[in-house]
Amino acid sequence: MNDRIASLKQLQSEGKDISSLPFSIRILLENVLRNHDGFGITDEHLDTLVNWLPEGTDREIPFKPARVLMQDFTGVPAVVDLASIRAEVIRRGKDGSRINPAIPVDLVVDHSVQVDFFGTDYAYNKNVVYEYERNKERYQLLKWGQQAFDNFTVVPPGMGICHQVNLEYLAQAVIRRDGWIFPDSLVGTDSHTPMVNGIGVMAWGVGGIEAEAALLGQPVYFTCPQVIGLELTGKLAEGITATDMVLTITELLRKYGVVGKFVEVFGDGLDHLSVPDRATISNMSPEFGCTVTYFPIDSQTLDYMRRTNRSEEQIKLVETYCRENLLWRTGTEKIRYSDTVSLDLSQIQPTVAGPKRPQDKVLVKELHEQFGELLNKEYKRIYTPEGKRRDSAWLEEGGSGTTFTYEVQKPLDDVAVEVDSLQSVRIKLRNQEYVLSDGSIVIAAITSCTNTSNPSVMLGAGLVARKAISRGLTTKPWVKTSLAPGSKVVTQYLERAGLMTDLSALRFHTVGYGCTSCIGNSGPLPLHIAEAVDRGNLIVASVLSGNRNFEARVHPQVKMNFLASPMLVVAYAIVGRIDINLVTDPLGYDPNGEAVFLRDIWPSQQEISEAMQAAVSQKDYEETYSVIFDGDDQWKGLHAPSGKDYHWSNDSTYIREASFFKNISDEPLPMQDIYDARVLLKLGDSVTTDHISPAGSFKADSAAGKYLMDRGIEPRLFNSYGSRRGNEEVMVRGTFANVRIKNQISAKEGGYTTHIPTGTVLPVFDAAVLYAQQQTPLIVLAGKEYGSGSSRDWAAKGTNLLGVKAVIAESYERIHRSNLVGMGVIPLEYLAGENAESLGLTGLERYEIRGIADAPVPNKLLDVVAVPAAGDPISFKVRSRLDSAIEIAYYHHGGILQYVLREFLQKA
Repeated sequence: MNDRIASLKQLQSEGKDISSLPFSIRILLENVLRNHDGFGITDEHLDTLVNWLPEGTDREIPFKPARVLMQDFTGVPAVVDLASIRAEVIRRGKDGSRINPAIPVDLVVDHSVQVDFFGTDYAYNKNVVYEYERNKERYQLLKWGQQAFDNFTVVPPGMGICHQVNLEYLAQAVIRRDGWIFPDSLVGTDSHTPMVNGIGVMAWGVGGIEAEAALLGQPVYFTCPQVIGLELTGKLAEGITATDMVLTITELLRKYGVVGKFVEVFGDGLDHLSVPDRATISNMSPEFGCTVTYFPIDSQTLDYMRRTNRSEEQIKLVETYCRENLLWRTGTEKIRYSDTVSLDLSQIQPTVAGPKRPQDKVLVKELHEQFGELLNKEYKRIYTPEGKRRDSAWLEEGGSGTTFTYEVQKPLDDVAVEVDSLQSVRIKLRNQEYVLSDGSIVIAAITSCTNTSNPSVMLGAGLVARKAISRGLTTKPWVKTSLAPGSKVVTQYLERAGLMTDLSALRFHTVGYGCTSCIGNSGPLPLHIAEAVDRGNLIVASVLSGNRNFEARVHPQVKMNFLASPMLVVAYAIVGRIDINLVTDPLGYDPNGEAVFLRDIWPSQQEISEAMQAAVSQKDYEETYSVIFDGDDQWKGLHAPSGKDYHWSNDSTYIREASFFKNISDEPLPMQDIYDARVLLKLGDSVTTDHISPAGSFKADSAAGKYLMDRGIEPRLFNSYGSRRGNEEVMVRGTFANVRIKNQISAKEGGYTTHIPTGTVLPVFDAAVLYAQQQTPLIVLAGKEYGSGSSRDWAAKGTNLLGVKAVIAESYERIHRSNLVGMGVIPLEYLAGENAESLGLTGLERYEIRGIADAPVPNKLLDVVAVPAAGDPISFKVRSRLDSAIEIAYYHHGGILQYVLREFLQKA
């Protein structure tokens, strides 16, 4: 190779023990070695990695990714921010065209398709029409950005999910650029970016704020990680899926505790795991809590690259470089890990996870029992054998209770609904009649990059459908079914296998190509189902092949959500209920009254392997990705602005210039202590970014809904919060507005708080406005794992815009803590063993936080004084989670992008 490399082998020859380092640390070391400049990346950083300590260190290290991956929910606000920064530069008479990504950025439009139509051949086309109608302004902005910015490409709607597109096409494993050869790496504006770790690419999710800084040339700084070795042994048993495996690993690693750490997989079990199987595991790194779940490059990597149509030249480059530079896995390595966790793959059983956290593993054979316990524990409902019998047999026997009847409004005026006293609903819909009750499944969705990138479970789902049809089974009429492939390759191999016909026969028609139910784009329930759930106060369920099932995420009316393999999604749609033992109970009965069990329709591994060999073709990847940037006719015909300076419209409800950069001062103001602050929210443990950030749909009576209604936008065109991330006026109104958030200083569940001076319960946004008028700074009190979940930059942006100056929590999820710093909100941490309860904090006090202004250093101890209305002040210390000198600088400037902008203006 004539190109230069940052040689790890050379370091080894100089006496450095590189061969005992985890592969993931070797990649970080190569990155620092190659980008060493003596200023931003120094000898100290190099020394930290060469002499990596398995027990961990508080030293920070930099990382300069080779590229950035974005999806449109987080990508649109990033483009808005870049355009806003450019606008400010132009207003100051500088050359705005110099504001460009410094490294390649790929933005994949995948988060905007919503399942409005389902269960029909026309569902896909109508959903696309709605998608463009709702997102025209956003898509125009992205088309403008593609021509306005250098190093910026857009994959149009309808091509697939960003992580699957990344795995199947964008990822190269090794890159040749500017005379160098080096490992492919990236950061992505979606927490499931680590999926590409499965092909040996170092990548993780960051907030949009960090990603914007990275694409503008700033290193990503983070504490040098511990690396936990995940040892996989054995082989998956017959009938066990990659989904069962990843849900088992999720529980295992969450219990162990890997938040903020790297996980690296080793062991003889890897020999039996294909890249799609590995990627299924890596995909759920944020569900484990770790930064990455890294699989070193080996022969399986090359096999996958060949099957997915990477060039032989590229495959040879990957193998040659990795073997030459100590980055090739042989399986005989003697690596020093911080600790190891082992899992025997042969012991894994059929698994789901839920009802509201991915780590809450439930064995399929135990779900019916746990359902009753959940009803009792979570919803104070007694689950009895009599209460269970709310099915078709109960209907035929004339079962009833104390009932009332009402008529659903037109256009469904021929629907009658009766509700009995035992939380069951009898629905009469035209010529159909059935019963909905607690535990009924109303959404069954094959969705998300976690599983749709894996042909084994997708073809398996098709085979389950085929076998079910052959036994006379069908899906229940109250189940909203959907199939959202992660790329068009999936459709091609399903069609070649003849399985699209079978899936469609069970109403699993393709509804779109992108993230749907997994991110809250399930679309509305049918009107009669939605009204029955509300009027009957039913605890209904969803099953989805996704990675996220947090409260109110999938659908606000669905309180129980279970993650499962695509194959189990089909099976549960046939049953229509969650309170069943699929292992022993029949799924249903054929036309002759014969019981049909899951084992009767479950394909063998040999059947799945034969289907894969016959149906999955290298040519499919070639055809799909040769036109990846072209888009459909609607995209091609979409008119977009031109020029370097975006023309902002005051009438737009989708796109507004960001307020953070307008008339920015030349120098940042001095850092200040916080006085006379009030608590906006007092929260418990495991508050996720789904609770904090605007996500999913919203109603007309919400603060965001009222804002849009005032501007003439009718509710059917509200779209989702995610689609309106380019408008801060909508987003700030949706921050902390989740219908399931539990604010301990409000008697009302949802996005409400108590305005403490008056004692009035108000929506969070309205209270924040009132506090702003009174010039009162705000803080948030929280428990453990604050900000876990998706990498939502608006969880931090909205917090900032509400006037929150600090968050005090017991612990933070990595991405959200970093995002708070990036938005100028200081994250503070209680000392070990202390929390709001142990200190006697009610959240009704006035707060002072002292020590911010004086001699800032990383992780400084600060003094907090909470002054109640009556009684003695409560004094305690907290630790600043400004973890490095650069984070202190970001906070000082009011945010990371303000720091970058001021740096540019000084040099321009």
